[in-house]
Amino acid sequence: MIRITDLRHRLLDVPDLAVDARHIAVIGPNGSGKTTLLSVCSGIEAPEAGSVRLLGRPPSAVKVGWVGEFPDRTLLFSRVYDEIAATPRFRHLPCPETDRMVRAAAGVVGIPHLLGKKIPALSGGEKALVALAAACAGDPEVLVLDEADSHLDGVTAERVRRVVQESAAAHVLWCTQSMDVAATADYVLFMENGRVRHHGTPEEVFSALEETCFYPTIWRVCR
Repeated sequence: MIRITDLRHRLLDVPDLAVDARHIAVIGPNGSGKTTLLSVCSGIEAPEAGSVRLLGRPPSAVKVGWVGEFPDRTLLFSRVYDEIAATPRFRHLPCPETDRMVRAAAGVVGIPHLLGKKIPALSGGEKALVALAAACAGDPEVLVLDEADSHLDGVTAERVRRVVQESAAAHVLWCTQSMDVAATADYVLFMENGRVRHHGTPEEVFSALEETCFYPTIWRVCR
């Protein structure tokens, strides 16, 4: 369960929201507060007022994996192996356990061949996959993706979607500009001017957005 109560932070104004779904898509126009909401839910930012609870706990007490839109801004280490190993190392796990987690995460994402590479030499898509592997290496309870698919080619974007779907995380919060991706979620939040204007199943939310640019293209073709 994700529970938000009396949240006020920058432009955010979310009086009460409870979501008990695994894959939650966050959509809306630019500047609507999507990234800010994800930052608060992930614990990157503390709310000015109100509270957020993930699985009954504050974000700081939950294992959260974060994948941002621009990996160059979030990747901290020069070598792929070290980037993926960061979370288990920060938890002071033994070296053999850290190595197991790194290789398992790289295998899930499909990048074992990149473990010895230098990050500056990677393509943008490869960096996105490294960021995803790093997020998954900590066995996150909640996985947060902030438009992680925005600048990817179709093949890489599909790989990201597959990894996210197969993740063991209890909740996936995915801010995306792809309404076709959002339409596959269990639950959708549509944000505007810092508020959650619509929320519910994809059918419930997109029925209110049918005359807008936020209606899934695949639905226009197939329905």
